[in-house]
Amino acid sequence: MDLETKEREATGIKNLRIRYNRVFGYYLEVTNSYQNLVPSTWIRKQTLANAERYTTSELKDLEDIILGAEDKLFSLEYDLFSEIREQIGLEVKRIQQTAKAIAKVDVFASLALVAEQNNYTKPVMNTGGSIHIKNGRHPVVERMISHDMFVANDTLLDNKQNRVSIITGPNMAGKSTYMRQTALIVLMAQLGSFVPADSASISIVDRIFTRVGASDDLASGQSTFMVEMTEVANILRNATKNSLLILDEIGRGTSTFDGLSIAWAVVEHISNHQILGAKTLFATHYHELTELEGRLEGVNNYCIAVKEQGEDIVFLRKIVKGGADKSYGIQVAKLAGVPTSVLKRASEIVMELTGNDLALKAKNLSAPEVVSGDDDFIQEEFSFENYEASQLNAEASKRGKKSKLFSDQLSMFTTSENEDIITELRDLNIARLTPIDAINKLYHLQKKIKDRI
Repeated sequence: MDLETKEREATGIKNLRIRYNRVFGYYLEVTNSYQNLVPSTWIRKQTLANAERYTTSELKDLEDIILGAEDKLFSLEYDLFSEIREQIGLEVKRIQQTAKAIAKVDVFASLALVAEQNNYTKPVMNTGGSIHIKNGRHPVVERMISHDMFVANDTLLDNKQNRVSIITGPNMAGKSTYMRQTALIVLMAQLGSFVPADSASISIVDRIFTRVGASDDLASGQSTFMVEMTEVANILRNATKNSLLILDEIGRGTSTFDGLSIAWAVVEHISNHQILGAKTLFATHYHELTELEGRLEGVNNYCIAVKEQGEDIVFLRKIVKGGADKSYGIQVAKLAGVPTSVLKRASEIVMELTGNDLALKAKNLSAPEVVSGDDDFIQEEFSFENYEASQLNAEASKRGKKSKLFSDQLSMFTTSENEDIITELRDLNIARLTPIDAINKLYHLQKKIKDRI
């Protein structure tokens, strides 16, 4: 701009302009009406229809400075970068030590702040193998629940009479939260943090194994159940008596009998102190597993307390001793907004299935000839609840009043013309039927009876 003003005053060319393009760089542009005022020292660069473009030695020098400035800038910047890099390189060890110290201060300060704000307590570490937590809380979930409504729970695990806790109860009642909070409290205590509890005595554990949640790996051809079994296999192979195991609903991805059998066998394997004997929280909807308390040493039953209000339920979120007798699946479906017509039909079906299940169990106990030879072991193991036949018959009779399907089954034994159906029932190996096969067989037999009536 200074050069443009200077040349305009020196030549008297009022519309003189200094312009730039990528082809010619910087140039002086003069219209044809002022061509007579152009000095002889100017060098012509381009001719246009109504103007001429020129350059001068001064303009050329200025152009070199401007266009080379960016390259010089990059060069200077790289020189400075290299200088700083060399200086830092000489101090890398000291800088890394300082960074680690700051990181530790950051972690300890954060843990201290959280402990102070959320009323954490200092845990006592022990080497005796016991985990005893009084009024433990989930460090994340309790912050998500307003007005201090989180329900705290106790945990007792050791290497003797409290190795395995079988936890039953409905969905949404808090089983998973309870198990995860126990794992987090143990982890927090072992890393040196205060923990969310009134008091805690925590044993050193070598590892924490978890099998929680459902997922699949379709890319590698693995179903949800396959992924679950792979993780269970890894746990059983690598856990020790000093490990903590968190297992949530093992065996749910396959048929009822298969899943129950796997879950049963896993509990037996874990609870056996000669094989594994690891401290374990085991949540399940297989209520038959509650029979393991008293059968296996170190296995205890716990459940999530639920209060029934007519057809509705209230989750109390409290862990209590004992096992749950049902999962309240229909009530949970109601809370989720499933249509009333579906819920009503589901209630009818569950009454029919429950009544017939009790009748089948009673028949197995009172008629052992149905299963013979090598199947004696199967018959014994699959009567998991181990009730007396008379108790099952009484309960089935009570529930059968609400089940037309059940009463139809009982009435068909009163006539000789149904001998083929009686024979088919007598030869039926109930222990080897899946639930869906049992329903299909039941439907087939009922249809036969209705056709003859």
